[in-house]
Amino acid sequence: MSNIIKVGMADLNVCKSPDGITTLGLGSCVGIAIRDPVAKVGGLAHVMLPDSTQIENNSNKFKFADTGIEELVKKIVALGGNKSRFEAKIAGGAQMFSFQNKSDMVRVGERNVEASKKKLKELGIPLKAQDTGLNYGRTVIFYPETGAFVIRSAGKPEKTI
Repeated sequence: MSNIIKVGMADLNVCKSPDGITTLGLGSCVGIAIRDPVAKVGGLAHVMLPDSTQIENNSNKFKFADTGIEELVKKIVALGGNKSRFEAKIAGGAQMFSFQNKSDMVRVGERNVEASKKKLKELGIPLKAQDTGLNYGRTVIFYPETGAFVIRSAGKPEKTI
């Protein structure tokens, strides 16, 4: 029997097969799922902001794409994962509100996606799939054993990437 582990906002966690891991309510936030397909371990981060260097007194490393992804990688390695085999999928990064202003303050979702991709590339982790952008929220469930990243959105059919 498998368990589904919950990850809150600005949080992350890891699990081993056959367990899965979920996070609710990805709006402009991005869910980054990383796994080692051989060891069948992985994890999920729910990041809120792109860059930890832009905020003073940031004690929560999990909140940011740059530091959150680094912490997730450390935890997956500690669980038995081999970084050379890691692969990633991302979801979220929506533009939840309609604004005429295109300033960086309202482009948080887009910036979160860009920062997540940049950090994955820096770490040499290939991005296998994504479901990002647009204007709706997402709830995701990730299964490190198979790599299935299930995406649910209100009023839309469930999809797996």
